[in-house]
Amino acid sequence: MAEAPVPILMYHAVATAPNDATRALSVAPEAFAEQLALIGDLGLTPVSTADLAASWRSGRALPERPVLITFDDGYEGVHRHALPVLARHGFPATLYVSTGWLRGAYDMGGGLDAMLDWDQVRELADAGVEIGGHSHTHPQLDQLDDDTLWSELTRCREIVADELGSVPFSFAYPYGYSSRRVRRAVRAAGFTQALAVGNAPARRRQGPYALRRITVRRSTDAREFARLLEGRSLTRTFARDRALTKGYAVVRRARQVRRKAIRSRV
Repeated sequence: MAEAPVPILMYHAVATAPNDATRALSVAPEAFAEQLALIGDLGLTPVSTADLAASWRSGRALPERPVLITFDDGYEGVHRHALPVLARHGFPATLYVSTGWLRGAYDMGGGLDAMLDWDQVRELADAGVEIGGHSHTHPQLDQLDDDTLWSELTRCREIVADELGSVPFSFAYPYGYSSRRVRRAVRAAGFTQALAVGNAPARRRQGPYALRRITVRRSTDAREFARLLEGRSLTRTFARDRALTKGYAVVRRARQVRRKAIRSRV
């Protein structure tokens, strides 16, 4: 029997009053609470990315109707608003941090809104939230040269390990962008799993370094959220996103060609 697809939900900020930079990809605290309640009401079972990886490596069965809850970047609202709701339901989640965006010794000043500090990240980890890597400064990794790419990956992994005392094994590509070269580098840096976007359920055949996720936005209402969980109407829901992604891919490939040509002349 074919293995069932697994929805991996991708959140960013959970905020009452997000700024313009994060508004579209933020979720109101009330909506987040409603969405997690719906996960329980529909009989889905949240699992961690570690559980998913272990199951798909070993062939061990996942719980019936699994779902993953993930957050990108490291916004302060994950601690303030999301953690109490996760704790109330007993749901696991994974937070992918851009280490150079978090408040503290490594802050590069690029955070788009109120960001977590390392004490809050530790509290999240102590509460059972898995902490993964999301690069150091959140660049488009496939646009970087090899040395800069390696630095982004290893710097992130080392900082998380130093701050939390445990090495992150899971990674999420900033903006969802990767390439064969990037995936090889992520694996070489010590990550054993990596998540993209794609706005489709994850399937084992995608491979451990190209697992797809489904975007949850501020505009996602309860009815649409239920459809996302069930894998229905994804093509229609994210049609505009796919069109924009395809168009931007052409632009990004042209930039890569120009950069390679410039480097070859130097």
